Amino acid sequence: MFRLSYWMIPVFSGIVWLAMLLAMLLTWVVADGAPVLVPMDGGQTIAYISDIGAHELQPLFIAMGTLTVVTFNMVFISERWLRHNGRLHGHTSIFQRVLSSLAILCSMAGGIGLICLTCLNDVKHHRAHDICLAVFIGGYILSAIFICWEYQRLGIHYRQHRVLRTSFWVKLSFIIVELGLAIGFGICNREAWRNTAAVLEWIIALVYTFYVWSFAIDFLPAIRTKRFESGDGDADLEGGMAIAMEGWSGRRQRGVEGEQSVGMDGNAS
Repeated sequence: MFRLSYWMIPVFSGIVWLAMLLAMLLTWVVADGAPVLVPMDGGQTIAYISDIGAHELQPLFIAMGTLTVVTFNMVFISERWLRHNGRLHGHTSIFQRVLSSLAILCSMAGGIGLICLTCLNDVKHHRAHDICLAVFIGGYILSAIFICWEYQRLGIHYRQHRVLRTSFWVKLSFIIVELGLAIGFGICNREAWRNTAAVLEWIIALVYTFYVWSFAIDFLPAIRTKRFESGDGDADLEGGMAIAMEGWSGRRQRGVEGEQSVGMDGNAS
């Protein structure tokens, strides 16, 4: 019977975000023929995401952006709940819990920024839209920093679990890449290099998709612990296998002893 699993939440969230980007880009390029939109500057030929989302596609922009935020926040909350219940590697200090809480708060702040920027379009609310964009990018980068820091601390305690190291390096890579792209985006915007800035914005949004998907890695241990309901599914599995092997060895030994007994009885007769 098919069952929903926690790793499906970030996968679904990333698919929604990517589908929104592709729908907006393909509509502007293929369906509309890449027209110059308000408020694109003179000489600008590549539209920002917000330029496309400020017109007839704004309902799509709002709906799918909001759905992405809601499901991605569910990822952070679910992860915290699973760690609390022992389905994932539990926190070993108050500091780790603080880092987790800060990651959740920054993620929520970034999500609010995303929802607000989809509602406050770039045509009528240009200044407010730019502020919300900064909150969105900054919130999720800070969230990634805190969760990366949390995983680094967890990895010290659970050195035998590679999934924590893998997730740490994936999220650290996201921080470095997105921070570099965000700085480049800000410089290009300030210097009025609109086409370059627009390309960087699309790349930032695309990289964000893979960041969301990376959280599926974090939920993989919960698949094993779902059955055993303890903090260490591998240990339970190994223990179960050891018990099974002991039982099999015992049955085999009893069988051998029985055969020897039958042979001795036959010889005696």
